Amino acid sequence: MTTRLSPDFSDRKTLEKYSSAYTLSDMEIFIFPELFYPLVLANIMSPLIWRWRDDPWFREIHHKNFTSRANRIKQYIIDNYIFNLDLETWGLTEKETEIARFSDFFDTELLKQSNALFGYEGDRYYFSIDIRKHFGLDRYDSSVIPYWKTETVEAMNAFIHREHYTTGAGECVSLAALYAAAMFIVGEIPLEKIFMIATPLHSQNFIDEKEGLLTNNRRIMTKNMWFNGTSLSGKARRALENEKVTIVSHISGHIHSVYDKATINKDDYLNFSHRLRCFVRTSLTPAVFINFLRFKTEYKCLFQYHYLRTGSVYYITLEKLFEYEHSSRAGMNEETRDKLLAEVDNEEFFPEPLAGKIMLNDVENFLRKKAGSDLHELEDEFLASFPTEHTDCVRRMFSDIRAFTVTEPRLPSEDREFVSATSPEIVVTDSRDDIIRKVKASAAESEMSLLALYAYRDMYYTDWRPFIKAAIERNPVCHTALAGESADGIYKVLSGIKNKSIYDSGRMAQPDEVWNFGRGDGAEKAFLMANVLLHDSPAAEVTIHLDEGGSAVLGFAGREYRFVSSKGHHRRIEIRMGDYKVS
Repeated sequence: MTTRLSPDFSDRKTLEKYSSAYTLSDMEIFIFPELFYPLVLANIMSPLIWRWRDDPWFREIHHKNFTSRANRIKQYIIDNYIFNLDLETWGLTEKETEIARFSDFFDTELLKQSNALFGYEGDRYYFSIDIRKHFGLDRYDSSVIPYWKTETVEAMNAFIHREHYTTGAGECVSLAALYAAAMFIVGEIPLEKIFMIATPLHSQNFIDEKEGLLTNNRRIMTKNMWFNGTSLSGKARRALENEKVTIVSHISGHIHSVYDKATINKDDYLNFSHRLRCFVRTSLTPAVFINFLRFKTEYKCLFQYHYLRTGSVYYITLEKLFEYEHSSRAGMNEETRDKLLAEVDNEEFFPEPLAGKIMLNDVENFLRKKAGSDLHELEDEFLASFPTEHTDCVRRMFSDIRAFTVTEPRLPSEDREFVSATSPEIVVTDSRDDIIRKVKASAAESEMSLLALYAYRDMYYTDWRPFIKAAIERNPVCHTALAGESADGIYKVLSGIKNKSIYDSGRMAQPDEVWNFGRGDGAEKAFLMANVLLHDSPAAEVTIHLDEGGSAVLGFAGREYRFVSSKGHHRRIEIRMGDYKVS
């Protein structure tokens, strides 16, 4: 008989944590950072990403270098998933409701330091965009916030079953977990090199390979891309430039901006901190200067460029060259500059230097000679070498150059107690079966492994009470459509939903997943029906009897409602007034 892994759920905090493994909202991950990496492990245990390796797109990928592998994974994710932050997907809740959940064991005022929906505004950028309006929450009362649950890979794939979707979908934490699992399974990057980074409004990964790589929603960022000055890179830089990092999560554990204890291996964290800081800073080279001018358009007006054309030297403003760059495959970077200049119409050039403008050619030579110089010293030398009536503008430019070339991530301080935590020893040569076996074998000692089994929805090895609690208390999207329906009416609607789970074998979907994707096993439908009945009649009692023979029977108000189930579970569940009994 299977031994079920059950922590002490008489402790309210423990029960909340393990039930949160099924819903994984952004606020739950902030409160329980232990949940962050288990979602990666749950995706790694899933069969779905392993099937990518059979796709022709990834043929012979193990022979390719790191950059090629990363780009292949990126393109596959771009083609097969969209970013989704729709308020209606996982429903709405209220600040007061969520604060009440955590108030006994967490200083909920600290939520305001981490989550835009609880009051966090970040720096001036977030004030300027009006964060609630930005998310579409301005049409609701100020206490209303979205759930924004993090999706497993199964739920991400299942979006294709929703109206108006043609691919999978997911929000930023889901995409970060997807990328991490794909980098391990398909890209063969060890988990020790994959760090998850959470800020109040975003989640991304740092892959500690070569110069480093950031995954950012569906895309990736190399170090060169970080400094290329494009609008896409500007958006990708936004979180680390403007927000505190609240959580760094790793296969060895995590560190949190609020908690005094960290479970991440200290040497791994110090190495990560150093490598990330190296990734987001660079010296001012001619190429970086051109990228900066592309990024900060207001400084283009200071410069002109001279060019040998048909045997004579001609001059052109930098604004005009960047204007041509917008419609050309060539750019102002040195590798393609000649091609860009060849596309410029003759009448754009001047036979004499333009008054008051600094010669870019001379600036580039100056920067080559001063490679590695301190930026403050370089600023003074620049002004001495290129006298201009626009001294104040040049001073502002160098201030912006410092911000462009050096980002200082606001990471959790290393000044805290590091405690060791047990993690599953998973390597890239393991098969999926090997990994599942290792996670199960280590679950008695490793909370990360145990939480991974809960996030994976392994109903054979886990206690059902956290699943039931999440199913009944935190699945609101079906309420609007079914509110006020009689039990017979709800049963009729659910009987018409396709009888197929989005999860394989005995793993089970939560009610909102059943409702959103219009499909579910009979056992899953029974929990959805219980959710709606108890939302309308909180004092009622509902029983669910699951039989290995293939039935799921819900009892309510003296009536029985029968569904067909192929999950193979044998359970009797009693639900009343927040009390969940399983036998």
